[in-house]
Amino acid sequence: MPELSNRLDIGKKGEELVVQWLKKNGYKIVAQNYRSCRGEIDIIAQKNEICTFIEVKRRKSSYFALSEVITKSKQQKITFTAQKFMSERPIHSYAYRFDVALVEGLEGSETITYIEQAFRDERFSY
Repeated sequence: MPELSNRLDIGKKGEELVVQWLKKNGYKIVAQNYRSCRGEIDIIAQKNEICTFIEVKRRKSSYFALSEVITKSKQQKITFTAQKFMSERPIHSYAYRFDVALVEGLEGSETITYIEQAFRDERFSY
């Protein structure tokens, strides 16, 4: 179990780095680690009347294939969870967006690649 605990700690640190990056770039954090029966959204943030559902992925290497990070199944879980969130806490936004934050590198020398509108769902508009 120590390996799982270590991976969770690394993931949490990655999420915190992204939260700091988002705040620095004008986002307001609405929620973190929001869960539904089908999944979790790492960060929900708002900026310029756009509600953004953000998936955070952290890797030691600098290789990411977006299709591997956000599979169709993962997209469905995120959109279901986003709908649940909006039904419980309506955010008065004009639009919704699904972004991905990729945290790469070893601790202390990470870089963040932020991908706006990494995927779409026809039930959400932007």
